[in-house]
Amino acid sequence: MERDTARVDAWVWAVRLTKTRSQATAACKAGHVRVNGERAKPATTVRVGDRVVVKGGERERIAVVRKLLVKRVGAAVAAEAFEDQSPPPLPRAEQPAAIGVRDRGAGRPTKKDRRQIERLRGH
Repeated sequence: MERDTARVDAWVWAVRLTKTRSQATAACKAGHVRVNGERAKPATTVRVGDRVVVKGGERERIAVVRKLLVKRVGAAVAAEAFEDQSPPPLPRAEQPAAIGVRDRGAGRPTKKDRRQIERLRGH
């Protein structure tokens, strides 16, 4: 039996736009998920052809529903369930650098380093 609709939180999790179902539900409750331009609650239904926008992390993911899923499936099947219309991610060189981030293994900051970090943060 083929489904006509699916819950948006279950679908977002099933097609691997979020790592867990609870993260998908939380994203819906926080207003980070939109279905056809409208803010979606976790129980909002999606149909084939709907446009789902998920904001989270560094970028926005835009997906058009091609197949309805409610259970987590393999990556290959999940990739066929939607058409990805997301803009490409920014190259590493264009991404803004994090303030006060040190290289791993660089050790504890010196007093001079701490003062420079505080100046960058505006303290």
